[in-house]
Amino acid sequence: MREPTFWILTSLASAPRHGYALIQDAERLSSGRVRLQAGTLYAALDRLVAEGLVAPDREEIVRGRARRYYRLTDDGAAALDAEAARLQASVDAATAQLSARRHFGLGPAGTGLVAS
Repeated sequence: MREPTFWILTSLASAPRHGYALIQDAERLSSGRVRLQAGTLYAALDRLVAEGLVAPDREEIVRGRARRYYRLTDDGAAALDAEAARLQASVDAATAQLSARRHFGLGPAGTGLVAS
């Protein structure tokens, strides 16, 4: 799963959102690492709707413009859950390897033993 998709699904996990709110929430949740452009977001939403991971929720008219809200589907929640588990397994593997490295007294850069 691509990172923008992960953050879109993550944003929708708690509540339906409209496009601009998704852009803001993805940036906030990713600590600024993901800054979705409108074109990228709407192309991703179209793809996610076609895949059944996201569905249109409702439309509102705000200042004369239609604002469409999207929601996470059950399949989308399952996909996000699977991706979160995959990422957690990767973190666990890296953490275990770093722990083993410290156990053998290796420094963070792999340049040899840590000075005592």
